[in-house]
Order: sequence, then structure tokens, then C-alpha cells
Amino acid sequence: MNHLNPSSHIQERIDLAAAFRWAVRLNLHEAVANHFSMAVSDDGQQFLINPNQRHFSLIKASDLLLLDANDPNTMKQPNAPDPTAWGLHGSIHRLCPHAKCVLHVHATYSTVLASLANSVLPPIDQNAAMFFNRHVVDGHYGGLAFEEEGLRCASLLQDPKIKIMVMGNHGVLAVGSTIADTFNNLYYFERAAKNYILALQTGQKLRVLSDEIAEKTASQLDSYPEYGIKHFADLKEILDNTEADYKK
Repeated sequence: MNHLNPSSHIQERIDLAAAFRWAVRLNLHEAVANHFSMAVSDDGQQFLINPNQRHFSLIKASDLLLLDANDPNTMKQPNAPDPTAWGLHGSIHRLCPHAKCVLHVHATYSTVLASLANSVLPPIDQNAAMFFNRHVVDGHYGGLAFEEEGLRCASLLQDPKIKIMVMGNHGVLAVGSTIADTFNNLYYFERAAKNYILALQTGQKLRVLSDEIAEKTASQLDSYPEYGIKHFADLKEILDNTEADYKK
């Protein structure tokens, strides 16, 4: 697999570059760390990912690496990705073909949630209800996300219903079938985590939705017409007017 082929998969490259730029604008990023990837083959095995230690604010569509999740020589080749990117994203794309898009960050409030003894997000508002029974907690952090960590994480993402993994003591990971919907889920999970952490800081009793209402709300939002698509299209329009170089 040619790691640098900037003329291939143009639309996926543009959309993923937009996700990187907006992660910076929303302060979800961690400088040159963290990774976003998008599968470009029907089986999910070939995917785009950011180059090793490149700041999210500088990433362009042509910068993205094209990798094969089944290529054992990936890390031996020129322009190899960050080893933790390969360990985490390579494992997920290899073992979870439904997870076409994988976005991993150490966003502030999601990471605070990941630092709590109980890292489950309760349905205390509409945004949190969006993820009721649709997020999973990995409570077995074992160090940097090399291949062993990646395999464990992939094992927790087998259910296509799961949108978010709270990575205990680490951060958050969003998965989905498109970049638009996955970024939408990442955005709203961080917003929901922020509301929850701020609510905890009041010291008052939380108003938690019943399981029935939380599931009803989540189901309604699952099928809300073009929610993520419209959101992401507007984000790209803003970039077109202010940071159009992301498309190069």
C-alpha cells in the first residue's frame, strides 16, 4: 500500500481534513498527538489517517496517509504513522468493519469523565440521552495505545450501536459510518460530558432521566433527518471562507 497517494479518495481526504481543523477550533485536539482515520475500501481495511506528529491545525487533505490494516510492514516503511495510531486505528479498522470512521482525542471534559471511577455518562439532559446505551467504557488502560491496547479496544466496539468509547484514564473515541456523523457524535459527547461535569460541581442531586425516556430520546436522535450531515456541511462552509487550504 502506497502510504502517500494524495490524488486518491479526494472527498474523504477533504472531509477528514475538515474534521482536524474543527477539532482545533473546538479545542478538542492535543497538539501533535491523537488521530483521526477513515476507511476508504468497502471492507474497511484500507484507511486514511494523519501523518506522524503533525499539528491538527496544519493538516491538509493531501497530507493524509493511506494505509492497509492488514499490512504487517506498515511500520517499517517510509512515512510510517505514529505507532499508537497504527496500534489503535489499525486494530479497529481490521476487526470492526462497520466503524468506517474513528476519531480519537483527549478532549477536556470527556477525559475528565474518563478519569472518574464511574465513567458512564448518565442521561441528565438531551445531549447525554443521545448516548444512552450507545457508549461503552474501557476501564483497563494499560499504557500507550500500541497494538495490544488497540486489540482490546476493538473488542469493545463489536456492537454497531456503539457510537462512543470512553477510554478510562485516557480520553474518548468516536466511531461511525461517515465522517459527518462521527464528528457530530464526538462534538455532542464532549458537550454532554461538559454539562455533566459542571452539574457534578454544584454538589446538588442530579435530575436523571428514566431509562425509558432516555432510550426514546436516543432512538429519536438516531433517526433525526440529516442531523450530522447538515452540521458538518456548515462546518466545511465556514472553513471554505476562512481556511480553504485544508482542501489542498
